[in-house]
Order: sequence, then C-alpha cells, then structure tokens
Amino acid sequence: MTKPVINCQHVSKTYLDGHFSTDVLSNINLTIERGQRIAIVGSSGSGKSTLLHLLGGLDQQTSGDITLMGLSVRDLSDKQLSQLRNRHIGFVYQFHHLLAEFSALDNVAIPLIIGGTSAKVAKQRAKAILSEVGLNHRLTHKPGELSGGERQRAAIARALITQPDILLADEPTGNLDQRTAATIFDLLIQLNASTGAAIVVVTHDQQLAAKMQHQFVISDGHLTVAS
Repeated sequence: MTKPVINCQHVSKTYLDGHFSTDVLSNINLTIERGQRIAIVGSSGSGKSTLLHLLGGLDQQTSGDITLMGLSVRDLSDKQLSQLRNRHIGFVYQFHHLLAEFSALDNVAIPLIIGGTSAKVAKQRAKAILSEVGLNHRLTHKPGELSGGERQRAAIARALITQPDILLADEPTGNLDQRTAATIFDLLIQLNASTGAAIVVVTHDQQLAAKMQHQFVISDGHLTVAS
C-alpha cells in the first residue's frame, strides 16, 4: 500500500511569547495522497500559512505527528529534513523569491544544482520545464524583466524541477490581477495532471479554491471540510 505524501495526526501549534501563549492550530488531521488537489481557505491570521509551513517541515508542531513520505518529521535531523524537502516538496509563495541577479533559466536550475546535479544537466531540465510553463522565450530574462504572471510561472517551474511529490503554494496569486491569477491556477491544475504531484494551495480566494478537488477551511485553529 502506497504511503501518503504527508499525514498529520492530532497536530497542534502554540506560539509562546514570554508568559503568554497563542494557540494557532488545534488537533489538525489531514492526509494528502499523491495527485490530490487541495485548497485551504480561511481569514487572514487564521493559521493557513502556519499549517503550510508545518506540512513542509519549515516549522515544527507543538504536539501531534507529521509524516513526510512515511517518515516522522520529528525524528529527522535538520540535514535529513532539508534533503527530504529538496527531493519531495516544491514551494511557491505569494512573492516569487527569484534571485534578481540571475536569469529565469539559472533561477529554475538552482534547486537541482543544490541537490548535486551538474549545472549542464540542471539547465537542460530547467529549459524543458520553463517551456512547459510557457516561458521558453524568456530563458535569459532576469526577474525584473518579467511580468508578475511570468515571475510566478518561473517560480512554479523552479518548484517542480526536482519532480516533487507535492507542491505547497502559499497565496500564489495574491499579487496578481484576477485574470492572471486564473491563468496561474489553470496552470497548476495542468501540471498536477501531467506530473502527478499533489498540490496544496492556501488562498483567500473562494473562486480559485473551488477549482481544487478538495476544499478545507481553517477557523479558530480548527480544520474542517468546506461545506
């Protein structure tokens, strides 16, 4: 039986500030299988991004268990967790986080190079995936020479170049106009179908969330199925 890409069991997150504590997430249970498309919606400050960071191993839960590819995140060293993220998870954020001094091609190739792939092979694969997202004519352009939608396409290509099992996207269209946002979401759905990678999208946009197979809501720290 295939293991889930990510499995959360009774996960809670509390932030401590001196003598004060803030419960952000409470008793979260969520299983993500390869190929699924999931949207998580909620108001600002509801804990959506916190949950995404926990799913990606960027932060650690206060209680409960999170497994990534069958391995408990708590049991991994920082190096092991970093390697696991590099191999199995792609991240896309509201801000593209592309390196301004590098071309689109170089930006997309970086995760492979960090993982030990030769620069030549990494750039060949970067060129191929940039073509998939419609940027074959922008390979040598730097981020400042790209439109907002093109920068997000490059960021998605960078997230997918390692052929991850899951793509975690935090408000990936938050800085885009409605038409461009819809195009980016359609692209994510197409890539989900072609690569088989699961996609978890955190968004405040109900219309865009409706394009996912499953929708969840975070409210008062609790995760529930959207009605």
